[in-house]
Amino acid sequence: QVQLVESGGGLVQAGGSLRLSCAASGRTFSSYGMGWFRQAPGKEREFVAAISWSAGSTYYADSVNWRFTISRDNAKNTVYLQMNSLKPEDTAVYYCAAASRTGLRLWLGHSYDSWGQGTQVTVSS
Repeated sequence: QVQLVESGGGLVQAGGSLRLSCAASGRTFSSYGMGWFRQAPGKEREFVAAISWSAGSTYYADSVNWRFTISRDNAKNTVYLQMNSLKPEDTAVYYCAAASRTGLRLWLGHSYDSWGQGTQVTVSS
């Protein structure tokens, strides 16, 4: 497993932007699939975006497609989530996750074996 620490959350007005970062410990970060999930109050955790270990494949939830972009810098052991055109419904705690096995369906939460503590994103109307 790896340790994951998210940062970059905060309060932003609708239409604004934020960039979340997830710093990972461990020397094998480059071999991990990485994902972002979110959980709003009273709702179940939902998939947001994911990126394969090589960054050759990315996946997005329909609700964030064309607004959010996931990327990774393996030299810095960091994965990012650029969030543009934010909406109040994007308000949630955002979690970073790491999947150590390859060939997984990265849009599914049970594919991941390490999770961060989460960072709050609040979008005001």
